[in-house]
Amino acid sequence: MAPEASPSPPGAGYITNGFPAPGLRQINRHITGHNAEGKGVFLSTGSGDHFRIMGEQQAIANILYSTQETPVELNGDVDIMKAKESEPPLHYRNGIVVRMIDFAPGVESPLHRAVSIDYGVVLEGVFELKLDSGESRIMRQGDVSIQRATAHQWKNITGGGTMPGRALFILLDCNDVIVNGQKMEGFLGDLEPYYKGRGDH
Repeated sequence: MAPEASPSPPGAGYITNGFPAPGLRQINRHITGHNAEGKGVFLSTGSGDHFRIMGEQQAIANILYSTQETPVELNGDVDIMKAKESEPPLHYRNGIVVRMIDFAPGVESPLHRAVSIDYGVVLEGVFELKLDSGESRIMRQGDVSIQRATAHQWKNITGGGTMPGRALFILLDCNDVIVNGQKMEGFLGDLEPYYKGRGDH
């Protein structure tokens, strides 16, 4: 008798056609600049430059923008070229990553820690934000988290785990974090393959 197949994880196979996830609307990203007279103009409109499906087609990350240094060099559109050419790591040393993630119904991220300060905004749906201490909070549309290099997980509980959800994450570099003499190290768990070889995390 053949062994029973393992049950698929929540949301497996949900992301079938890239960004956006089914049930979520397409977004517009507008980039501005200057014309020869110094007036503000729109340089481009799109939905992002780099997309990455994660898990068993359970989520998709959309890089809306990234910068590799602070202050940012805007002259000659250097920042635009860098953002377009290179898919960033989880975060950049001295830089910023703006990442939108669409989550399939019921999906829970692996426990992970970025040594950065992360601003997380729920755009659509309801999420549970869990910390490694066991504490958790429910976050709804418009709610914001300020992750200060803490180990955490995100779980999409929209519609009781039956609907997709979307969140926006802005990651900025920070100094080493020391707690009771111990340096907090970054780790990605099962997210590691999606960022391996692309710099710091």
